[in-house]
Amino acid sequence: MKTLGRWLKRILAALVLLFILYQLWFLGCLLWWTRYNPGNTRFMDIRLAELKQKKPDAYLQQQWLPYARISRNLKAALIAAEDAKFVDHEGFDWEGIQKAMEKDQKKGKLVAGGSTISQQLAKNLFLTPTRSFVRKGEEALITLMMENVMDKERIFEIYLNVIEWGNGIFGAEAAARHYFGISAAQLSPEQAARLAAMVPNPRYYDTHRAAPGLLSKTAIILSRMPAAEVP
Repeated sequence: MKTLGRWLKRILAALVLLFILYQLWFLGCLLWWTRYNPGNTRFMDIRLAELKQKKPDAYLQQQWLPYARISRNLKAALIAAEDAKFVDHEGFDWEGIQKAMEKDQKKGKLVAGGSTISQQLAKNLFLTPTRSFVRKGEEALITLMMENVMDKERIFEIYLNVIEWGNGIFGAEAAARHYFGISAAQLSPEQAARLAAMVPNPRYYDTHRAAPGLLSKTAIILSRMPAAEVP
């Protein structure tokens, strides 16, 4: 029994060490990205693999655009649509999380969102889109690290350049060119609100651009944009 106990302790210590090293790898990536732009995110790799199953020569459309060259209209629209408290919180919107948990309890499973822009970016950079409490826990740890090593402008800049906006479309520049034939620097308030409205379900709206729900969400976001606080 003593031998078994020693082995169990060693295994547990090894697992703890692996977990710590795994978190340090995340932290190292985030520190690197404070100055250098990330390449493909985990989420982008997953989507590309899905596209290649149907079309082997498929590729993603993405073009990095510096923060200053992205329309303020789009920044305001995304803040208004996704995370009104982005500038003020430290990674988590506790009120939004509580509402999401209440919805989850009613449904009996993890269905509601409540994620901030920082949490969404943490997921897109490193994790899978599957819903689970383990993934949400890892997402929370990465979010804490990100908020401590990056300022809000850098977090938002990366987010704007890597989020999904359609079938194989990633980032503001590719989205603006795909839907409107212009640069992300030229987006009008109406165009920006429309793009922000697409974020929760971009692949669906890519092929259903006249969906009534999209039009109503666009109008709501447009009305909220003047009050949005942009980093």
